[in-house]
Amino acid sequence: MLKFISKPAVKLVERYLPDPYIFVLLLTLIAAVAAIAVERQTPLAVLRMWGDGFWGLLTFSMQMLLVLVTGFMLASSPPVKRLLQKIASTAKSPGGAIILVTLVSLAASWINWGFGLVVGALFAKELARLIRVDYRLLVASAYSGFVVWHGGLAGSVPLTIATEGHFSADQIGVISTGSTIFAFFNLAIVICLFIAVPLVNRMMLPDEKDSVYVDPKLLDDAPESQGRITRPAEKLENSMPLALLVGIPGLLFLLDHFLLRGGGLNLNVVNFLFLFLAIVLHRTPRNLLNSLNEAIKGGAGIVIQFPFYAGIMAIMVQSGLAQSMSEWLVSFATATSLPFWSFLSAGIVNLFVPSGGGQWAVQAPVMLPAAEALGADIARVAMAVAWGDAWTNLLQPFWALPVLAIAGLKAKDIMGFCLIQLFVTGIIISVGLVWF
Repeated sequence: MLKFISKPAVKLVERYLPDPYIFVLLLTLIAAVAAIAVERQTPLAVLRMWGDGFWGLLTFSMQMLLVLVTGFMLASSPPVKRLLQKIASTAKSPGGAIILVTLVSLAASWINWGFGLVVGALFAKELARLIRVDYRLLVASAYSGFVVWHGGLAGSVPLTIATEGHFSADQIGVISTGSTIFAFFNLAIVICLFIAVPLVNRMMLPDEKDSVYVDPKLLDDAPESQGRITRPAEKLENSMPLALLVGIPGLLFLLDHFLLRGGGLNLNVVNFLFLFLAIVLHRTPRNLLNSLNEAIKGGAGIVIQFPFYAGIMAIMVQSGLAQSMSEWLVSFATATSLPFWSFLSAGIVNLFVPSGGGQWAVQAPVMLPAAEALGADIARVAMAVAWGDAWTNLLQPFWALPVLAIAGLKAKDIMGFCLIQLFVTGIIISVGLVWF
């Protein structure tokens, strides 16, 4: 049945889904028109909101870009690549390849979203070299594992509210990850997704006549030409001791951070960890720089599109549009159903503000008073917003950009399969938030 349903979904998306850059331009216009029509803002006021907010996420954008770049450098280091190749060799059939790439992506995304994106894409390429399988579904499966990231170790909402002095601390205090990431309901959702997402991807595997394959030769990495080293500068670039003299102290700093000072995970710590592991595992500065040159290509979409999303966020927040949307959905809620409505509203807002931390800043002022008024579980409501943010990334092509850049595909190639997963995972997460 899923194979039958996914076929028209794939064709529909291939025909009508625009490039992610076009998508953000359309969202900008929609947000602006809605702010004028619904919130009665003047065109000049909306224009000022948009322009003033356009550069409002530069720090966060740089963090996101570094997560992608450092995650790619780590995932493409020789030890990690050998591990991926060894795991890929265990797949013996197209269906096995689909299940395996999904599980690897789910596990890596639960650890960290940036790592999950690049590991999933690189692993899909490794599998495509070994097994003749529909390349679109293989890459879509790698991306579908991203849906668990906000319920995992790097979820920005649970990590934010677990941090001393966060912007809502006066209202809700500090909520530990034991009540969010490691709560029973959240772990139950994660486990169910680890079972369902691979199976759904496997059941969508097209027949051979409908499949799209890729020539394995096109996936081979171009060998790095290394001539004779004659200049002193080249000796430094290929110096293993130089890399270790910097890389090892970086890892020692992290040991001090975690073990002696009891520090936790945040985006800066994750980036630091990925960067210095990559420095050590690539062994020489030249190898690391070669990997960086490849990694940065996947970040081009982030660089140009994130300012537009910052502008959209400014319109949504300053015009009151995001608050009105969230308040309208929350108005249907009871203490039991508030997590569901929070999840649904977060999924809708995420289409306009694809940023976990930024989205929490938008929705917390609405969701937290509602949770207090209804007597709902605040930790569960916060995780509902987190899951809503992660859920509609299966439809919002922004975070697929790194995967697509690595795999050499376009958003329209994979989003039809992701659309089916959107409905399946939405049901699982909704049930988990309300009943588990």
